[in-house]
Amino acid sequence: MIYQTIDQLKQNIIDVLTIDKGDIVISDEKRLRDTLIDDLIYSAIFSSDDEVKSSARWLIRRAGTRLGCMACSIQSLYDAMGNDKVSGFTVPAINLRGITYYSAQAIFRAALQDKVGAFIFEIARSEIAYTDQRPSEYVAAITAAAIKTGYSGHLFLQGDHFQINAKKYLEDPEAETQSIKSLIREAIGAGFYNIDIDASTVVDLGRPTIREQQKGNYSITADMTAMIREIEPEGVTVSVGGEIGEIGDKNTTVEEFIIFMDNYLKTLRKYGQNLKGISKISIQTGTTHGGVPLPDGSVAKVSIDFDTLEKISRVAKSEYGLSGAVQHGASTLPNEAFDKFPKIRTSEIHLATGFQNIIYDSKIFPADLRDRIYTYINTELQSEKKEGDTEEQFIYKPRKKGFGCFKKDMWDFSPDILRSIGAELEDQFSFLFDKLNLSGTRDIVDRFVKPVDVPLEIPLALRK
Repeated sequence: MIYQTIDQLKQNIIDVLTIDKGDIVISDEKRLRDTLIDDLIYSAIFSSDDEVKSSARWLIRRAGTRLGCMACSIQSLYDAMGNDKVSGFTVPAINLRGITYYSAQAIFRAALQDKVGAFIFEIARSEIAYTDQRPSEYVAAITAAAIKTGYSGHLFLQGDHFQINAKKYLEDPEAETQSIKSLIREAIGAGFYNIDIDASTVVDLGRPTIREQQKGNYSITADMTAMIREIEPEGVTVSVGGEIGEIGDKNTTVEEFIIFMDNYLKTLRKYGQNLKGISKISIQTGTTHGGVPLPDGSVAKVSIDFDTLEKISRVAKSEYGLSGAVQHGASTLPNEAFDKFPKIRTSEIHLATGFQNIIYDSKIFPADLRDRIYTYINTELQSEKKEGDTEEQFIYKPRKKGFGCFKKDMWDFSPDILRSIGAELEDQFSFLFDKLNLSGTRDIVDRFVKPVDVPLEIPLALRK
């Protein structure tokens, strides 16, 4: 059910959730998990009434907190990794582009099975737009999925690739910088306590020295870090990530990393002597976001520079106390590559397109909807087609945008379809958790990460 009025919402939470002194009491946990949470998340996303949306999101967030599902920063775990207090696993950062409520349930089921606690949900600046998922909606969907599956634990939510648009930055640096800062404020306010700043787009390889090449990058990253420290909630140290080489461009070198870090830290000190810096560094090692589609629509195999990834991770830990290096564009790698990341002490890998492909390529995905999406791509997105692309190559890249334009159609799949796709996703998440050596990390996360109950103002419609 999708509530279309605030009175309808209030009537349906009676005997399940009680609003008391600006917070909630859960009166019937079973009904909440069995039925009400479904109605709340659908209303939080698809209601035509903005008051219903905001109220449903608040109820989900506070119910999650009451059940032990709280938005957290991964900073203290990454500090422990940087200080060699814990090691041996790589944290996956997972971008969910579509049917997020159901996709997240597959992750939580896999995590519960193997007692996994070290995993991140993230969404990039570009994805927020084309999947039609603002931060508050994304957090609500993840929290609702945790409630539905009975998962109780830390929810690491991350802004991925909060990226400077190089063209817009050249035209108006202040306006583009402020747009990223506005997004950061929105994200942190929604519960994203992990933010990846990507100013690698302004690196100018035409400059004569690495320092000059990286100046715009380290300066912007330091400015954004300082701003985050100003607005982060009391008791929370937001985990901040930086990026050196733009993913899909030339591979990063150890020298570039050292020069970036030294100048980033020097610049950051101008904002305050004791400001906490970044916790990890994203580098380019040979991958491309989404993979490279071949003429038949399959994805080309890539060769990752594992040697560079290992060297930069080692220097990041030993010299700067970071958790290590981050590998982007990993979900389309061959399965045999994943167990290498923990062995070379990669701190984090980012995974997105592979899960999108599981959904679209599932045998149970309705053919009529797939045809409608592909027709939309062929009629509305022809400008994105590159010269020489086959039909399969062209469709592969922009089909990610179908998750936004056809969001309601996918959320309205029959229960059988949602269960089947969920099972396929769960199998892949279980595989990745195993290869990344994450079994049993729930106890490690519990030891190092202490949740903070950040106050969440009750919507005006629920105060009446």
